[in-house]
Amino acid sequence: MPFKANAARRHRIPKRQYRVTNWAEYDASLRQRGSLTIWFTEEAIAAWRAEPRRTRGGQPHYSALAIRTALTLRAVFRLALRQTEGLIGSILHLLGLDLAVPDHSTLSRRAETLEVPKPCSRSRGPVHLLVDSTGLRLCGPGEWLIEKHGTRRRRTWRKLHIGVNAETGQILASVLTASDVDDGSQVEPLLDQVAAPLASFIADGAYDQTGIYGIIGKHHPEADVIVPPRSTAVPSDDGKTTPTQRDRHLQSIAEHGRMGWQKASGYNQRALVESAIGRFKRVIGDALRSRTDRRRTTEIAIAIHALNRMLELGRPKSVRIV
Repeated sequence: MPFKANAARRHRIPKRQYRVTNWAEYDASLRQRGSLTIWFTEEAIAAWRAEPRRTRGGQPHYSALAIRTALTLRAVFRLALRQTEGLIGSILHLLGLDLAVPDHSTLSRRAETLEVPKPCSRSRGPVHLLVDSTGLRLCGPGEWLIEKHGTRRRRTWRKLHIGVNAETGQILASVLTASDVDDGSQVEPLLDQVAAPLASFIADGAYDQTGIYGIIGKHHPEADVIVPPRSTAVPSDDGKTTPTQRDRHLQSIAEHGRMGWQKASGYNQRALVESAIGRFKRVIGDALRSRTDRRRTTEIAIAIHALNRMLELGRPKSVRIV
């Protein structure tokens, strides 16, 4: 049973209830996410064919815009490359556009080096960055096949590290690594992708490491580091004279308890990054379809760009009622 070890105290924590205040707008945005209404602007039509290259090598037929368009539709509708080729062809035919359709081999090859625009923060001020990681399985035998016939090797997977804007819910940074990579080691690569100033860095106990505070202080000296210290943590040697942020967390926990510290520090916002991970897996899926690491990185970037566009259509605004 889940939470069996803490059952004695967890039943006394009432479940919070919320009410969505902008249901009509949010309901319309959800329908719009699944709309197949697609149009091509005159600028997009003109930019569909690639500019002629002036260096040695073959001439590309399709621009980066054309490849990104096809791969975005592939990510949103969970298609294979050949089905993506068919979808793009049918859309161009229905719109009456005389544009060439990139074949599945071209889509696979161009994904190796495709540049995807980096997400930008739309917050009105400094960003509250929420960081966490999750696992994504690689394409392989399904659960039914493994249960029926077994497998001789362990199923492989990759770890996705993300940084989420607490205000907008958009994913601002992402890193795809092997499954055995430590979460703390990817903090600096994530921070390098965030151009906006940070108001706070919020993560779970896996990021309670000595070097994390120094890395964040180097990039964003004014940011608050809100990471729960482990249960065996002790103050630093100079904790009474020149306390660090971690020392102040320990002092607050000693005075108000963990639940009181979470509420006072704003750590409870970390639940939003888990919501972003759940949104990613529900909309995009929990598996990577590409076969090489560079193509998987492009696949993740395309998926995040699509998710952020969906969030721009509308988000629920909730108020607590219980």
